[in-house]
Amino acid sequence: MHSNPYWGLPDPETGHAFYDGVTRRRFLAWIVDMVLTVGLVLLAIPLTAFTGLFFLPLLWLAVSFAYRAITIANSGATWGMHFAGIELRRQDGTRPDGVLAALHTGAYLGMTMVFPAQLISIAVMLASSRGQGLHDMLLGTAMINKAQI
Repeated sequence: MHSNPYWGLPDPETGHAFYDGVTRRRFLAWIVDMVLTVGLVLLAIPLTAFTGLFFLPLLWLAVSFAYRAITIANSGATWGMHFAGIELRRQDGTRPDGVLAALHTGAYLGMTMVFPAQLISIAVMLASSRGQGLHDMLLGTAMINKAQI
């Protein structure tokens, strides 16, 4: 058993290049991902014979969850994260599998639905040495600048 819960991730003190600008890059990735999600929802509405308009929040949630969980499970990053040059890593330094990608996405979406939790998560992200939000701390994950570790 490791005494450091993030034993496989670069240390923020000695490997600071892995975390430099990650919080700003996360914000950029979030903007790109929101634009892509809006586009996917707009594409999905006609596929539901426009009945998707009657349950738009649920359609948004389903599309957002699927987009984020699938892209993170496949490559460790959403398309917005790829654009911003960051990727999600587990505490052992590896990319997340499908289960962790789904848990991370669910925790992220849960945080966004509860405004105080979202604000706290952003504050923690700005203050933590690894730029982790509450959902990252809960799951033992961290965003890093794209690199080989």
